[in-house]
Amino acid sequence: MPIRISRPVRAVAALVMVTALTAAASGCGLKAASQFVPDAGPGSIKPIPALKDVPAVVGSKDFTEQLILGKMATIALNVAGAEVVDNTNILGSNSARQALERNSINLYWEYTGTSWISYNQKTKPIPDSQKMWEAVQKLDGEQNNVVWLPPAELNNTYAFAIRSEKAKELGIEKLTDMAKLPADELTFCVESEFASRDDGFEGVLKHYGIPLGKTVSRDNVRTMDVGVVYDATDKGTCNFGEVFTTDGRIGGLGLTVLEDDKDFFPKYNVAMTINSDWYAENPEAKELFEPLTEALTNDEMLKLTEQVDIDGRDPANVALDWMVDRGFVTEGGPGAG
Repeated sequence: MPIRISRPVRAVAALVMVTALTAAASGCGLKAASQFVPDAGPGSIKPIPALKDVPAVVGSKDFTEQLILGKMATIALNVAGAEVVDNTNILGSNSARQALERNSINLYWEYTGTSWISYNQKTKPIPDSQKMWEAVQKLDGEQNNVVWLPPAELNNTYAFAIRSEKAKELGIEKLTDMAKLPADELTFCVESEFASRDDGFEGVLKHYGIPLGKTVSRDNVRTMDVGVVYDATDKGTCNFGEVFTTDGRIGGLGLTVLEDDKDFFPKYNVAMTINSDWYAENPEAKELFEPLTEALTNDEMLKLTEQVDIDGRDPANVALDWMVDRGFVTEGGPGAG
């Protein structure tokens, strides 16, 4: 059973601990995001006495959705009363995960499929979202010092997108429809990691009966940076571009996502992951993050990421506005509203 430090000692120690954790994170090569976090006051999220002055280092990966989620966590912990360090924008998934296992960061949002496939080297995805979460929760809890809180509906998995006007021209709505197209229409833009993954390009083509090198010519496949794929698809460089299902550029560029109607792609539901040692001392984090998690869906995240990637807004402001709109917090400092 973890030992609870008395409130006065804990409050005095908080700033020292936060400083030490920040230095440790910097020493491990972690890259902090903009330190800007807007002030917020209580809404449905209230101060939690057990979290008052608790040092909490929040991480995230370095792409738009993760930055927004990281700022949400930072805002929520600030309102709850914790002594928060924003260490979002960590370069690379592996760096973020290693920082969590070492307790250089205490918590960040992660994806079930990423842990299962990338961190735990499981090559066979689990098609059911709940069973996938249960599997990574058990595995990471037993072997990796990581606690998984319950997952969101939000599932940021792979997909293929096509220009909406081209989809209408070809009469295509789902991935099984690709098999009826002539070979010269089966043109693809993908990024290199997707091209080489077990749950990636060759696997999905085989699954849908249009194997690479046979039905799909290798000459009709272009490999490029993931950020370039969206623009290339929009400009017609290829008909089908590899995308992530919650990326705001999908709507901003007027692309249509094709339904994965044979359930090839793994589930990448997002959930809060927490270092086991930190969570043992602060189990109240579960009640803090559960309402946020329940509100996160693909449709919601598409709107949020579009505000950053298309409209150029700061992820912190996008996160705050969403939390205010849903009554989680109020604008301004403590006691606002």
